[in-house]
Amino acid sequence: MSCIFCDIAQGRAPAQIFYQDEWILAFADQHPRAPIHILVIPRRHIANLYQISEDDRDLLGHILLKVPQIAHAQGLQAGFKLQVNTGPAGGQEIYHLHLHLTGSARTTP
Repeated sequence: MSCIFCDIAQGRAPAQIFYQDEWILAFADQHPRAPIHILVIPRRHIANLYQISEDDRDLLGHILLKVPQIAHAQGLQAGFKLQVNTGPAGGQEIYHLHLHLTGSARTTP
């Protein structure tokens, strides 16, 4: 089964990449729902939060530590929203765990 996010993580599909390291990748959402809409994914395929385990503790902690750095680098100093959709009832469309990092670069509330 093909996974577009695995293809992006492995360099087989194009994406506007904002951040990458050995564990994660952050890139522009192709269908943004906010002025700034970035997807943050683990490089390793995990379908969604239902498939995480204790073994993923370091990976998930790494993601949450990197998100504020990614947000700040994209001008989201005033704040951001983070969303994870899980399963069909949760609105998940692509079955590779991903976090939606969204916001606006405005500096005043």
